Amino acid sequence: MHDDRLLLEGRLNRFVHDHLSRAVERASLPLTLTAWSVPGEPVPFAEAVRQPFEPIAIGAAWGKPWSTLWIHVTGEIPADWLGPNGQALSGTEVEVQVDLGFTGGPGFQAEALAWRPDGTTIKAVSPFNNHLPVVLGEPIDFYLEAAANPDVGNTGFRPTPNGDLATAVDVPLYVIEKIDLVLRDVEAWELNADIWTLAGLMHELPIGSGRRADILLALQRAIDVADPDDLPGTVADARAELTEVLSRPATASAHRTVAVGHAHIDSAWLWPVRETIRKCARTFSNVVQLADADPDFTFACSSAQQYAWIKEFYPELFGRIAEKVRTGQFVPVGGMWVESDTNMPGGEAMARQFVAGKRFFLDNFGIDTDVVWLPDSFGYSAALPQIIAASGSRWFLTQKISWNQINTMPHHTFWWEGIDGSRVFTHFPPSDTYNSTMSGAELARGERNYREKGRGNTSLMLFGYGDGGGGPNREMMAAAHRLESLEGSPTVRVDPPSAFFAVAEREYPDAPVWRGEMYLELHRGTYTSQARTKQGNRRSEHLLREAELWSATATLRTGATYPAQELRQLWELVLLQQFHDILPGSSIAWVHRDAERNYAAIAERAERLIAAAAQALVGDGDRDIALNASPYGRDGVPALGAAARRSEPDEVLASEDGDFVLDNGLLRVVIDSSGQITSLVDAASGREAIAPGERGNRLQLHRDVPNQWDAWDVDEHYRRTVRELDAVDEIRLESKPEEAAVVVVRSFGASRIEQRLTLAAGSPSLEITSTVDWHEKQKLLKLGFALDVHAERSAAETQFGHVFRPTHVNTSWEFARFEICAHRFLHVEEPGYGVAVSNDSTYGHDVTRRTRPDGGTTTTVRQSLLRAPLYPDPGADQGRHVLRTTVRPTSAIAEAIEEGYRTNLPLRHVRGDRGVDPVVTVSHPGVLVEAVKLAEDGSGDLVVRLYEAWGARATATVTADADVRSVRATDLLERPLADGGGLGGAATDGPSIELTLRPFQIVTLRFAR
Repeated sequence: MHDDRLLLEGRLNRFVHDHLSRAVERASLPLTLTAWSVPGEPVPFAEAVRQPFEPIAIGAAWGKPWSTLWIHVTGEIPADWLGPNGQALSGTEVEVQVDLGFTGGPGFQAEALAWRPDGTTIKAVSPFNNHLPVVLGEPIDFYLEAAANPDVGNTGFRPTPNGDLATAVDVPLYVIEKIDLVLRDVEAWELNADIWTLAGLMHELPIGSGRRADILLALQRAIDVADPDDLPGTVADARAELTEVLSRPATASAHRTVAVGHAHIDSAWLWPVRETIRKCARTFSNVVQLADADPDFTFACSSAQQYAWIKEFYPELFGRIAEKVRTGQFVPVGGMWVESDTNMPGGEAMARQFVAGKRFFLDNFGIDTDVVWLPDSFGYSAALPQIIAASGSRWFLTQKISWNQINTMPHHTFWWEGIDGSRVFTHFPPSDTYNSTMSGAELARGERNYREKGRGNTSLMLFGYGDGGGGPNREMMAAAHRLESLEGSPTVRVDPPSAFFAVAEREYPDAPVWRGEMYLELHRGTYTSQARTKQGNRRSEHLLREAELWSATATLRTGATYPAQELRQLWELVLLQQFHDILPGSSIAWVHRDAERNYAAIAERAERLIAAAAQALVGDGDRDIALNASPYGRDGVPALGAAARRSEPDEVLASEDGDFVLDNGLLRVVIDSSGQITSLVDAASGREAIAPGERGNRLQLHRDVPNQWDAWDVDEHYRRTVRELDAVDEIRLESKPEEAAVVVVRSFGASRIEQRLTLAAGSPSLEITSTVDWHEKQKLLKLGFALDVHAERSAAETQFGHVFRPTHVNTSWEFARFEICAHRFLHVEEPGYGVAVSNDSTYGHDVTRRTRPDGGTTTTVRQSLLRAPLYPDPGADQGRHVLRTTVRPTSAIAEAIEEGYRTNLPLRHVRGDRGVDPVVTVSHPGVLVEAVKLAEDGSGDLVVRLYEAWGARATATVTADADVRSVRATDLLERPLADGGGLGGAATDGPSIELTLRPFQIVTLRFAR
């Protein structure tokens, strides 16, 4: 044991560091360097090489944050490095090695892409992958496009000005350390790989085991044989001492690891989208070069958006990728536009992630991806299995659930069942990383953690530097080859993900079932951080619903041209911003300012499309026409149609006598002098919704200092510190016949809130508009309603349905869900009565309950309105916000669903001379239309997506009021389903079809014209 420790901590490490690593570089030669510093944003290669380049030397400081330096590198290969045939000397290779002043790991700092003079890419250089190939017999002549990305992640998660170009420091961050021509000793490099692999395995074997001792002694012999004074002459002998321990095969029962090359590239995070595009080019260049060098290498890559960027900005590289796709070495996976968040995107947006992603892969590569790939998203919606199945995909991969704070997922391979009963075969790698380096520790951890022992014996490992890109390197592939079958280690086979899933599914067909959401017990703050980004997403989703509906209706009714290309562009921009570090609010300031600008552009373009379609539909005139894009009829306007507005609205009664009383005949609201709701009674039930002695519209301010991961996390201890915001600067009543409002103004800290509590004529709900001038730091603002409801569970809207969560904390799993996500509404009920709280852009909620002294139960629903994290954006959420909330007593979940649509799809008023009949109608009130559009293939067919919303079986007739010849059910990509998809009806002639839907089932119908 003493010798073991001495070797591991002393002699071996010193031999590798002091001698072997240096011997790999047999000779080196500085190259000639000139450079041009880009004065602003990055420019294309063709523009850069036309600029004046000036001499630059090793040791030069360069790179203010986010700047680019182009370096022209030239030189000649010395004649004495080559043999008489012009090839490299035996046992050597000639290459260029680059060190731009690297300060840590790849992906989070300086990196560069090498270009040939003809404008084609070579590969990238970054820490741990800093070499470039050369062509023997030709001069050295290439350009380095060096990016001075600041290491925003290396701040201890403390505020930094470098996340925004406007506030970044104005000093160089890096120093050029090395750009040399190198003669690499291949045998010494291989010895280094031998030692790394064996030492890594030895660390994981039991002390005292025979195999560990054998490896230890072999390594000792290798060091003894290797002469530091003559390593080139003794390296081969040292390797020979390791041949026997490297050649012992794994046992037949060894755990089987399928290794997949990977480079998780966040589409934005601690860098802006513009830099992600360059990161993709750098990483994919590395991958293609490694695939050329090693035919066994396989690389899996998701996110159609990233391929689309390469196709647009690096067409030559895209062509090389396409060739590797054809040979099976570059494997498209995921089938989504980006690796999106899955908690917050709406149902149709989640479907469009697959429509856009899978269509890109089909159109460009002829591949229908079958593995959904989300290693790093922050929890997984209970609706996702059905959406995956409806897209035609079979398998699902994630990694992030291993980050749970409290509970450990009981399986690594399992069937995941969604809210409608759909199942998808799922795996999350037991090595607990999507950035493996093929180390012995990672392989051993995977085998040790694997929870399916005795049932299955195969797991997946993703290897390659990620987050900021980089991907696999030649050292990882060297380890993979050595680990194919090595005694004491799991076996390793480099293969595409589909090969793993096919084996795993055959091996474990009766895998256990996990039902419902996969809630990540971490990063709960992502439901709230960066409220403007979330508001932009929600608004964009509904604007695009309207734009497609009215454009499709105008095409069918008037012959107007359907704006398919612009709608596709707008959807792709929305989908990009649903990436799992943009929509969750966990990116640098630059990313979120870009998102806000993009959402403004989406709104402007979508409004223009809506206005043009509406004008074509309602004609010229001066009547007030209301357009209703909701699936519910409202105020005399049909669902998905338009009608003239009623001329005589109902009235609202309002009074002030100590308390304020608002009454519209449907709802009676009492608001006290502190601006809080003391009574909320609906006429239909006569029940009081507010718990005795409690309040609604209760604003509470919490200290919000998570243990780490500022923008990501809300930790449970936030509840222990709370300030009631019940002091009032001003309160007043504003009343007119059609609505009455109580206006409440409060100030606290450096912030101010003005709330309007409005009751409109004919409205079943009270609307609260909170205008917040927010200037707090590390605070969490909650808006709560204490309700007299004995609710065992809450119902929160998710994609195409709702998910139930217990309001009690019987188990640690329930305790961990102290912050939950809801879309347009959250509903709590007891048999026959409940209350819905809806929102227009708020996702974070919490629901608690307590027993009162009178024996009754108070269920409190709170919305998380705003946060103020300091990292990675120290100015997150500062400024003005307008947030809408409604409260509605209900008799059933159906009314809560309707309220969510009311809040997010208000009637749109235009001037015209006629109404618009709906282009599609549904006979069952619980079967709701979520999208009306024309077919993606340009055929002009009408496509309608709908779902069962109440959580009950339903039979419905769907009818198109259009000139159609037949209708049939399709998948999300609008491809026909065999036998009508089991919906009680296959393809039918004419404009109608009768369907039988299971609870929460999604159906896509294609009406052929």
